Amino acid sequence: MQQSVLTTVMLPAALALIMFGLGLSLTLGDFARVATRPKAVIVALVAQVLVLPAVCFGLVVLFGLEPLLAVGMMLLAASPGGTTANLYSHLFGGDVALNISLTAVNSVLAAFTLPVVVNLSLNHFLGDGQDIGLQADKVVQVFAIVLVPVAIGMLVRRLSVRFADRMDKPVRILSAVVLAAVIIGAIIQERERLGGYIAAVGLVALLFSAISLAVGYWLPRLFKVERRQAIASGMEIGIHNSTLAITIALSPSLLGNSTMAVPPAVYGVLMFGTTLVFGYLVRRRAGVAEPGERQPQNLR
Repeated sequence: MQQSVLTTVMLPAALALIMFGLGLSLTLGDFARVATRPKAVIVALVAQVLVLPAVCFGLVVLFGLEPLLAVGMMLLAASPGGTTANLYSHLFGGDVALNISLTAVNSVLAAFTLPVVVNLSLNHFLGDGQDIGLQADKVVQVFAIVLVPVAIGMLVRRLSVRFADRMDKPVRILSAVVLAAVIIGAIIQERERLGGYIAAVGLVALLFSAISLAVGYWLPRLFKVERRQAIASGMEIGIHNSTLAITIALSPSLLGNSTMAVPPAVYGVLMFGTTLVFGYLVRRRAGVAEPGERQPQNLR
């Protein structure tokens, strides 16, 4: 992919702003809170780290995606939950506190697991003896991209909660504008092949979104996790951070391949529809609490 100011400067800056904004909403207590609900957290993390990459691998092999698109899907599968999960969880009666805890843990865990999944995927789908993948220096870059801005945001919140709350909206708006500019630039660059990419990966991305949401909800329910926590898990595990995946795919210092950015970009559009349908269905199920479960107060 041809390097430009958009991909070398603005894209990493956009993700840094997004992760900084995430840090503005987190505290050390969010990590500590994990200990109060270990079963829900463990089941969700197993789904995130092991189950979904396996499901995604099965889908890309079943549908015979071309190698670069297959790696892009695996990159998406390895990405942690997006911050949008907190909003959807709130709207549909999930345990938002659990979402925040999972987001905090996932943000740290992804810095280690994502490079592993990406390297394995690159070697499986593209490996021919060439030096590919996220080498040690690039793994450090992923670590820095994910964790350093989050840590800075948390520090800012610790120093001034009022300032952190006030900065939340401007940071989100600015990062969204910059990210949109980068994505539009990538679309223009790939415009001649975009239709074929969407046709090739659209169904896989749609199925992966639906399966991610279902696994995120039903796997905790299988282990007797309370319904509101299962809804939170469904949102957190089902809504992948396509922004992070796009950044790693496009950044010349990491993967630098616009084709790999297509699956997360397509998914980023389709997942809004699947998530709304999922939210509607679980909200209907939660309308009548099961024996022993508390009726969520925000459901009408």
